[in-house]
Amino acid sequence: MATVELRFSAQPEHVRTARLVAAAVARRAGVEEAVLDEVRLAVGEACSRAVGLHRSHGVTAPVRVVLTEEEKVFSIEVGDEVPGPAGALPGSHGGADAADAGGEDEDEMGLAVISGLVDDVEVGADELGGLIRMSWPKPPSHPLH
Repeated sequence: MATVELRFSAQPEHVRTARLVAAAVARRAGVEEAVLDEVRLAVGEACSRAVGLHRSHGVTAPVRVVLTEEEKVFSIEVGDEVPGPAGALPGSHGGADAADAGGEDEDEMGLAVISGLVDDVEVGADELGGLIRMSWPKPPSHPLH
C-alpha cells in the first residue's frame, strides 16, 4: 500500500495544487484516465470546503489530504480541523452564523457535488475534525508498485 500525504495552509490558492497532486498520484496508481477528471473535481470540492471551514472558524491548522493506493482501490481523505462533535454531519460545522452568511448552503452544495462525482464517498469525522473519504476502483490488470 502506497500513501502520499499532503498538508497545506487553508488558502484558496492551494486547492489547485491539491487537485494537481491528486490527479498525478491517481494516474500513477492506475486509475483509469476517464476517471481522473472526477478525481480532480472531487478533491477540489473537498479541499475548497475544508479551506472555507478553516477560514470561517479561524482555524490555522493545515488542511490534510491523504492519497492511498491499495491493490484494488485508490482512496483520498480530505480532513479539516474544525472542532465539534457533529463534524460528520453536512452543514453542522456552520452553525447559525455560517447559515446566515450562506455558508451552510455552500457546504451542502459542495457535498452534493462530491456525491455526484464519487460513487464511494463517506462524510464523517476523526479525532481532529471533519473528514471526507472518497475512493475509486482500479482496473484489475494494473501492476502493483
